[in-house]
Amino acid sequence: MRWSELIETVRETGGYDGAADAERVTRVVLTALGGHVTGDVRADLARQLPPEAARLCADRVPAARPLAAAEFVDSVARRLPGATPATARWDVSSVLTALARAVDEELVDRLLGLLPSGYALLFGRAELVRAA
Repeated sequence: MRWSELIETVRETGGYDGAADAERVTRVVLTALGGHVTGDVRADLARQLPPEAARLCADRVPAARPLAAAEFVDSVARRLPGATPATARWDVSSVLTALARAVDEELVDRLLGLLPSGYALLFGRAELVRAA
């Protein structure tokens, strides 16, 4: 997938007015995600994404601790001017759902295994929980 195709997928998924809005949120979300993806998963993600997206993820210093999904959304909200938690959740979900379409399913499974619970819905997937 090329960068322009990723941006178009985000634009369509999120219902953004234009490519500029979709690109802005894509850059912020992928930059935030990059701090939470490490090791082989980070390397494999970089190989499967367009070079522009790969750099946004791979050039980040790993976070001191992984953020819970709600904290991740809040961190994105702080980086997007005028964003609220609700609009940031929409933005994050739009980008991560597009990302899940851009890479293979096995890599998405590995990403979700690396992140705290709660991220699956942001990637456009149901999160199954074992019964106690």
